[in-house]
Order: sequence, then C-alpha cells, then structure tokens
Amino acid sequence: MTTIKHVSITLILVTSLANTLAHAETALHNIKAYTSTNDGIRTFSVLVFDDAGRITATGDSELLKSHPDAVLLDGDSRTVLPGLTDAHAHVIGLGLLKSNLDLLGSGSVEDALARIESYAAAKPDARWILGRGWNQVIWPVQEFPSATHIDAVVSDRPVWLRRIDGHAGWANSAALQLAGVDDDTPDPIGGKIVRDENGHATGILIDMAMGIMSKQVPETDKDETRDAVQAATRTLLAEGITGVHDAGIGLMDAEVYLSMADNGQLDMRIYAMIGGAGDVLDAIAKPIRHYANDRLEIAAVKIYADGALGSRGAAMIEPYSDDDENRGLPFWTQRELDEQVKKANDMGFQVGIHAIGDLGNRMALNSFDRAQGGRPSVLRNRVEHAQIISLDDIPRFAELGIIASMQATHATSDKNMAEDRIGPDRILGGYAWRRLLDSGAVLANGSDFPVELSNPFHGLYAAVTRQGRDGEPDGGWYADQALTRAEALHSFTLAAAYAASQEDDLGSLEVGKWADFIVIDRDYFEIPDSQIDDIQVLQTWVGGEKVYAADDPGGNK
Repeated sequence: MTTIKHVSITLILVTSLANTLAHAETALHNIKAYTSTNDGIRTFSVLVFDDAGRITATGDSELLKSHPDAVLLDGDSRTVLPGLTDAHAHVIGLGLLKSNLDLLGSGSVEDALARIESYAAAKPDARWILGRGWNQVIWPVQEFPSATHIDAVVSDRPVWLRRIDGHAGWANSAALQLAGVDDDTPDPIGGKIVRDENGHATGILIDMAMGIMSKQVPETDKDETRDAVQAATRTLLAEGITGVHDAGIGLMDAEVYLSMADNGQLDMRIYAMIGGAGDVLDAIAKPIRHYANDRLEIAAVKIYADGALGSRGAAMIEPYSDDDENRGLPFWTQRELDEQVKKANDMGFQVGIHAIGDLGNRMALNSFDRAQGGRPSVLRNRVEHAQIISLDDIPRFAELGIIASMQATHATSDKNMAEDRIGPDRILGGYAWRRLLDSGAVLANGSDFPVELSNPFHGLYAAVTRQGRDGEPDGGWYADQALTRAEALHSFTLAAAYAASQEDDLGSLEVGKWADFIVIDRDYFEIPDSQIDDIQVLQTWVGGEKVYAADDPGGNK
C-alpha cells in the first residue's frame, strides 16, 4: 500500500507540474499590432500566448497586470501582423528551382541561351537539363523560341524548360526525340504541339502536350522532394509567409508532407490540394484535417479547366483579339469537368478549379452550380486565378459561395500583354478584384510562386497600387479595381484562412487561435504606397515559436 501511495503522489506532482507548464505564457509588448477581423482592423500593443502556441489575450499595456507571470518580450515599438498565407502556390516547385536552371527575368532568347549554356557547363554529369521561368512576352522579339535555339548550346543531352506560368515547355531536339515528338505527332486534347509554317514541330509544347515530355523526365525522389520543401520553407519564412495552399500535389508529395509533419519538420502550415480527381484522390480517399497541430491539411482537389493567357491556352468564349483563329484550350468537356467536381465533393473534398479565360471560369462556375444544387456549399469550392471573367458571371461567385483565389502580381505582370490578348471590353472582367468584392465574393490572395516571386509584400503592393515595382503605370493599371490596405491584408490573412475552412484557428491574432505572426521593419498602414513592397521581415513566429529571425546568422531558428 505504501508503494502504491508513493506512486500516486508522484503522479499527482508530475501532473500538477505539467499543468503549470502548459499554462506558462509569453507576452510580446511594446508593439503596434494590426489584425484583420470580421469586424475590420483591430490594433493592440500586447500579444499574450501560451506554451501550446495559442493566443490567450490581446490588449494594451494594462493587460500585463493580469498576466504577472508571463515571460516578457519587448517588441521595441515594431509593427506586428498576422502571419501571411499564400492561398495559391507551389512549394516543391519553388524548392526545386533552387537547384534547377532558373530562367526568371531572362530578357531575351540570347540571355536565356547564355544561362542554359552556363548551367549545362556547371552540371556536366546531369542526365537532363531541367528548368523554368522563360517568358517570351518580355523579350524584344515576342515569339516562342525553338529546339534549334537550345541545340546550338546543348545538344548532347535532353533539355526541358517550362515557361514561367508552367503552361508551356521548351525542349531541345534530344528531348523531343526521347519523347517521340515529331512532325506527325497529333495534338492531345487540351494541348498543342507548336509547329512552324512548314508543319515542323518547333520544340514548344503547350498545356496537355507537356505530358508527353513529362513521362520521360526523371521523377524527383522523396529525399529531393523533402530538400525542396525545406529550401522553399526557409525562403518563405524569411518573407513572412506562415502558411501556403499548395495547389496540386502528387501521392509521393503527400507522403513526404505527412512524414515531415510526423517528424516535426514542417516549420510552416501547408494546406495541400491533390492534383486531379483520379488515382491520387482515390489513394488518399478522405480529407486529412488538423494534422500535427494544424501544420498539415490535405483537404482539397485541384482541377484544371484551361491553360494560361501568356501562351494563349486560356479558354475564351470568343477568339483572342490578337489571334482570331484561337479560343484557347479547354482541358475537359463540361460534362467531364462536372463529373470530376462531383466525385471530389462527394468524397468530402473542396475543389479548386484553375480557370484563366472567361470560358474556363464559366465552365468552373457551371460545374460548381451543378454539384452544389445552385446554392453555396459548406466545402467552399474555389476558382483558382479567376483571371478573366465575363461581367455576367461575376455575381455568380457570391451567389454560389465560390472563393475567388486570385494573385495580385499576375495583374501587374500581365498588364503589358493582357489587353492585347483579349481587347478593351473583356479586360473589364480581368483581374477584377473590386468588382468581385463589391459583388459579395470572398477574395483570397496569393502569388502562384514560382510563376511569380513569392514575397507577399509584392502582392500587397500590387493589390493596393495596381502598379509594377517600377511604379508604372502612373496612377495604376485599371486602378478602379485596386484594394484598400485593409482589404489587401485581409485577403492574405483571414480570407485565406476562410478559403481553407481554417478561420477558427488561423488568419487573425485573436484569442484561441494559433500565435502565427510576423514582426516587420515599418508600419504597413502608415508608410507611403511606394514602400509596401520594400517591407522587410524581422521575425516570423508559428504556433508561438520563433522560426525565423533576420538577425540570426543562419536566418532561421
């Protein structure tokens, strides 16, 4: 009996100590904190969170009196914002770009070729040269390049380089031969093999035609995928991103994410969308929610309706203004798209449909209308990009409860070509953030990195100014569609959380939610518009844990 009593007392003491530790608090004070809430922007100077990583109180300096045992952290009068969420991006793609050939910003085909040649020389043992980022629209001669261009600098091994938007690829002759692409290869449904005036395949494959090449490219293994996630995470945390909606993952990617979450290796929050409503969806079978303290959720399905505007693959109701024989490339018939949406929704998964053109957006809305019985759904289905929308279709987003998952920097990147593609009338429904908001739709913001740079302050700047980082055009491009600073912040925080049904735990600095926040070097609400994209992140916290500090030698915890 004595032994049993002794053990019981010990257990009581241990339990009491554990409970005491579980309620230990930290108070970050002397700050100017802003958070978006359902009632607008709130400000406070003290943020209190517990050792479990949840916010327990916010308020002014008087709050410290009611939390006398809290560990005090002096914020040095810095500005604090909720951690920012990129509501549409590609984490592994960003990480792989760190090791593959990066053609972002190449100003001409000659510039791109110089980079290809230099990279190939530095990687003599690489079986394939893989990369991404070229954009013929910004070149002096705005034409697609060809295989013969690459052949002049690399001909001894296959080269495959995806366009900046990921919707076209540029191959050399060695790669075309391996993939079996020649002048007689038929265009697949939803894709195009670009040919010259003599009918010869040029080396450019658009949308579904890229799948022909993808079958030949060596697959990334789990170690490479894990390294890519970690490389991307380091970049994103330093930019103030605490969560990403990863738009289109495969089964191996899901396995890597789950393994990293199990091993405490996810320093940010991932809301993953399964790529397609096929075998990967069948394998995962049911949504994964609240995994590893909300570090990982796999609860959505990404489906493509069409291609991209830059490569004229976006599906349009009427022909392109600068190509009157082309209406773009729908990936599916309406019936096929309907079936995929219904399958995923019936399995409990939210669906995000990639839709760039006005026909792509209409097809997406039609599918959701049918799957939802003409009314909003608790699954909060989404249109990813929602880029060019018929004015008649804009009210349907709010009527059906469809999230408009948009990317502000797409507007400022595309402004040099978008109106050429679709003309002055259709552009009124393009990048129409204000029209969507005023209609009652929820707008979640992101970047689509690595299509665009990942820095969310570039997105906040673009949303507010409708200008490129060079300040052009003066007054903003279709400035009537700009967001206020409060609306822009909301789109990167609470609206992004709502778009993933995570608003009870994430998206704002309110009691009971995770203490995901960032400390920045200037006041987002007070500085001139021109400085928003220059904001630097000093610290990033996820779940009450500091995961990035600018003054650390390594930049991370």
